[in-house]
Amino acid sequence: MKAGLFVSFALVVLTATSVAAQTGVDTQRCPTGTVSGPLNIPDQDRASQDACQKALDVFKYIAPQLGVSITGGNATLGQTGNLGGLGHFSVGLRFNLVEGSLPQVQNITPSVNGAQSDRFETKSQVFPMPVLDAAFGVFKGIPLALTNVGGIDLLVNAAYVPEFSNSGVDVKVPNGSLKFGYGARLGILQESLLIPGVSVSYLVRDLPTVNLVGHTGGDSLYANNLSLKTKAWRVVAGKNLLIFGIAAGFGQDKYDASTDIGVHVAARTVPPVPATNAGPVAMSQTLTRTNIFGDLSMNLLVFKLNAEIGQVSGGTINTFNTFSGTQPADSRLYGSLGARIGF
Repeated sequence: MKAGLFVSFALVVLTATSVAAQTGVDTQRCPTGTVSGPLNIPDQDRASQDACQKALDVFKYIAPQLGVSITGGNATLGQTGNLGGLGHFSVGLRFNLVEGSLPQVQNITPSVNGAQSDRFETKSQVFPMPVLDAAFGVFKGIPLALTNVGGIDLLVNAAYVPEFSNSGVDVKVPNGSLKFGYGARLGILQESLLIPGVSVSYLVRDLPTVNLVGHTGGDSLYANNLSLKTKAWRVVAGKNLLIFGIAAGFGQDKYDASTDIGVHVAARTVPPVPATNAGPVAMSQTLTRTNIFGDLSMNLLVFKLNAEIGQVSGGTINTFNTFSGTQPADSRLYGSLGARIGF
C-alpha cells in the first residue's frame, strides 16, 4: 500500500500545471528560446522547454486522481444523518482506492530542440490513500414526532505522508507528515427506527506540503512546495436494516494544486548541448468535479465495517502532449474500505 502511494507521488515530481487550459505550448512558463551559434546549439530555454511542457501535462493528468484519493465519497463511511448531539461520536480508518493510470514517463526522453508533442503510454495503477475520520455530535437537532431535524456534527480528518527516498525519487515533508482536515455535517433527518437518515456535509481536506526530486536518466525534475487542497460538499441518504446498512449520495469536489517546478536537463552529444537548468516556475491548477457514491455497512455492535464505490467526472483539461487510454478529464472509479466505532 505504501509503495503504491509513493509511486503516485514520484510521478508528480515530473509535473506542474497552469490555470489556463491550452492545447499548445505554454510559452509563458516554458519559453520558446532560439537556435543559434556556429553549431546550431539550442539556448537554455529551448533545451529545457520540452521537459518543462511535459512536466505541465503529466501533472494535469495525475493531479485529479490524487484529488479524489483524498476526498473519497461519504464524509463518514456508512453514516447518513447526524450522530445525535453531545456525547455521541464516531472514529474510523478508511483506505480510499482510485482506479488510476500513470503516464510511463521513463519511456520518453525530452527533446532539447524545443517542445514537441509526444504520446505517453499509460499503465493502470491503484492510487491508495489512508485517511482517519472522526465525527463529534454538537447539537441533537429539533425533535419532531419520529426524528430530529437540524442536528450538527463536527467533522475532523487526518492524512499522513511519510518521507521516502530511493534511487529514483526523494520525498520530503518540510512542514510535517500529518495534515488535518475539518468540516461540519447538518442533519436534515436523524435516522430512527422508521425514518432514514439524510444529511448535508462540507469538508476541507489537504495533503501535507511536499518537496519532490525525481530522476530519469541524467535528467532531474523538482517540485517544491507541492500543495493539493480539496473542498467537498455532500448530500447523503440511507438506512440501517438490522445487520446491514445502505447509503447513497452525491456532491461536488474542488481541487486546488500548486507547486514550484525546476528542471535539470543533462548534457547531450547529439545535438551538442551543455547541461541546462530552468525554473523555479510557479504553477497552479483548479478543477471542479461531480461525485456520486454508494455505501454498504455491516453492523457488529460498536464496530461497523464499511465499503463504498463511487465515481467522479466533469471538468476540462487540455494538454499539448497526448495520452493513451483514459484521458485527463475522463471519469474515474474509486472505492473505499474501512472500519469505525461509534456511540
